[in-house]
This record gives sequence, structure tokens and C-alpha cells, in this order.
Amino acid sequence: MSVSVPVEAAATVAPIKAVYKHLDCLVTGIDGLKRAGFRDIHVMTPFPRHEVEELIYEGEPSPVRWFTLMGGLFGATMAFTMTALMSANWPMIMPGGKPLVSIPPFIIITFEGTILWASMFTFAALLLLCRLPARGLPKEVEDPRFSNDHFGIVVERVGAHNAAQIKSILAHSGAIEVTGGGEDAAHGAHHG
Repeated sequence: MSVSVPVEAAATVAPIKAVYKHLDCLVTGIDGLKRAGFRDIHVMTPFPRHEVEELIYEGEPSPVRWFTLMGGLFGATMAFTMTALMSANWPMIMPGGKPLVSIPPFIIITFEGTILWASMFTFAALLLLCRLPARGLPKEVEDPRFSNDHFGIVVERVGAHNAAQIKSILAHSGAIEVTGGGEDAAHGAHHG
């Protein structure tokens, strides 16, 4: 999972990458960076974790749910309207005084249209809001450990005057490796 939180800052040194073995250390690192005012970060986890999402988005719910609701309403309306118009357009004598547009038989089509369009709107929202496919990400996010069993933070657009502070925050949060920021020497404390 990669999440980007944009901020306006000038890029002056290479991105800083921190590798974590434990989720609680990652959460401490994200919290430390946010408290220090650094927001242009990418967080990588091998699997989705609600703790990371809550910390990055500060408790704000995802707007994807509104896309799903709008897609469901659109789908229900379109499916019912389509079925009603097709039924009304077919010249047929309805026996027994039954209504031409009847709700009970149309419920199945309406339900299926709701599910279809809600899922399509949700998929479109995920592509749009997650900025997929991800292009223009720093090469540091491609560390294969992040898709296996490690967690990571990559801080972009780091000013030369902030690099030491960012590295210190990441190293003190329990990162097993901190690299980048103008020098490739690994820092970090082994946290077990």
C-alpha cells in the first residue's frame, strides 16, 4: 500500500528512506514526521493496516464511499427506468388487470443494476483517488522488502537543512535502516 501526502516544498536532496521491521515503529515514525511538520511522505506496507490509514488521514473517512453511493443510486435509477420503459414499449395485453409497470418483478433488475454501477463507480474512485497507476514515484518505494515483510517511509522534497532532522526522527522511531538525503550511509538502530 502506498500513500502520498503532498506538500509544497522544494526538492534539494535525495529522498530519505526508512525501513521498519515492526508496525508500531512505523506508526511512531509517521507520527514523529507529522508532528515535525513533514507531510510529503510515502508509506509502504506489505498489507493494509488501519492504524497507518488513520494516522495519515487523521480520522477523515475515505471519499470512496460517496462514489459508491452515487453509483448505486445511478444504477438503481437506470435499471428501473430501463425495465419500465421496455415494459411500457412492448405492445402487450396484460391479463387480469395487472399493471404494466410493476415493482415486484423489477426489483431483481434494479438490485443488479445497483450492484453493477456501485462497483464500477467504486473502482473508478479507487483509480482516481489512489492515483493509479502510480507514476512519478521515487525509486526508493520499489524496495522489494516492502511487499514482503517490512514497512517503509520515503520522505520526498527534503531541504538540505531538514535532512538531519528527518533522519534523526526516523532513526529514533525504530527504523532498522535510514538512507538517502544526500549520503547513502545507513543509519538506524536495530529494534527488536
